[in-house]
Amino acid sequence: MKKTIVSILFLCAILWGASAQAKYVFYFIGDGMGQNQVLATEMYLAELQGKIGTQPLCFTQFPVTGQCTTFSTSNGITDSSAAGTALASGEKTKNSTLGLRPDGKPVYTIAERLRDKGWGVGITTSVSIDHATPAAFYAHVDKRNQYYEIGTQLAQSGFHFFGGATFYQPYPKDKDKWVKETGKEPESLYEICRDSGYTFARGYENYQNSKDGSDKMILIQPHEGLTDDYKGNGMIPYLIDRKADDLSLTQITEAAIDFLSTRHDRFFLMVEGGAIDWACHSNDAATAIHDVIDFDNAIRLAFEFYLQHPSETLIIVTADHETGGMALGNSDYNLRLQLLQHQKLSVGELSGRLKQLHSSQGKKLQWQTVRQLFTDQLGFYTNVQISPEEDKTMQKQFKQLKKGKAKQIKTLYKQFDGLSAYAVALLNKKAKIGWTTGSHSAAAVGVWAVGAGAERFTGWQDDTQIAPKIIMAAEGQK
Repeated sequence: MKKTIVSILFLCAILWGASAQAKYVFYFIGDGMGQNQVLATEMYLAELQGKIGTQPLCFTQFPVTGQCTTFSTSNGITDSSAAGTALASGEKTKNSTLGLRPDGKPVYTIAERLRDKGWGVGITTSVSIDHATPAAFYAHVDKRNQYYEIGTQLAQSGFHFFGGATFYQPYPKDKDKWVKETGKEPESLYEICRDSGYTFARGYENYQNSKDGSDKMILIQPHEGLTDDYKGNGMIPYLIDRKADDLSLTQITEAAIDFLSTRHDRFFLMVEGGAIDWACHSNDAATAIHDVIDFDNAIRLAFEFYLQHPSETLIIVTADHETGGMALGNSDYNLRLQLLQHQKLSVGELSGRLKQLHSSQGKKLQWQTVRQLFTDQLGFYTNVQISPEEDKTMQKQFKQLKKGKAKQIKTLYKQFDGLSAYAVALLNKKAKIGWTTGSHSAAAVGVWAVGAGAERFTGWQDDTQIAPKIIMAAEGQK
């Protein structure tokens, strides 16, 4: 019965879409979320139920679907800043460039345009709020790593709600150079934002206690000390690593909807599942799948809002690019994705646990202790069978680690030891998942839409076509 009701609403959404004007626009961007990341998640959930096939996510049931190309003006394979600029403005640019055309002139993003028309605007993410994709909606800089400058532009944006991990660089990277050039000590981005009228909330509970009387809000990950120089590791914890007091993307989305809907009669909200990309850079399938689920949970909140305002709400879900060249299948015709359920933490967290063991026990650390860690956290030797040759390879790497000669694997955002990397790669292999790269790929990504104007997003399209279609829906254009 419930599925029938939802199907009818989806049908109505298509019929309403051609003439309705969207008052509430949700723009979900799964960073690095290629179509195989989505399919792997659905097939993993199905295998957990003991069946071959898919267990649909919320957004994959939207009535309008399409595909999107992602290349930049400088490269066949885009980076997040160029892709984010295209998704935010409808204009392509060079890799590493953020919010600027190739000639250096600033783009006019959909968030800026709707802000100027009196809409409430929210920009949220599961990584730092000054990272490439969220920054593409408000910042205009030559290089995506100009984090301090990006943060100052956030404060100047006038957008009403920001949510994410924190600032990646609360102060200029080179303070001494800054002082020499300006003749004064730099202010922290926290102070600059406060001076611009923003209230900071650290964690969802603090948001609930701080929202009244606030016109502009920045919600970030809670942390010890609550000092303004806190940098963290650039992201809220992966779903697979998350603790009860950590901020979640679902909480950020819920807070953003609450804040914007109670203060504005029209609003635009961008939500980035940024940690999907980070997990795929690490070729960590279980962690990526869990964060796709986390992303879908945030989308469900928007869908619940849509069900209350079906003729006035538009939800678009897409990705900026695919990361990792993820493949489903690496040998025969079988998938064994259910094996990923035995992984209890990310490869980075596993490496941290191994480092703690080595630090505390030193030369006394025994293989049996590490073997038990892999049993507890990856299911090795019990639920996941390990061959003598595989065990031998891990023991060889363990000896190198014990001597302080362990190989270090460095991805775009993370660093971990070779033994942890091998163990997670081995689990991926046994689950029949392959990876072609630790970077991005040129694969087309999916587009899913429901609500007012959703019919515009069907079929094959380029990433530059999405933002203009959103504007058409928001302004009631035919």
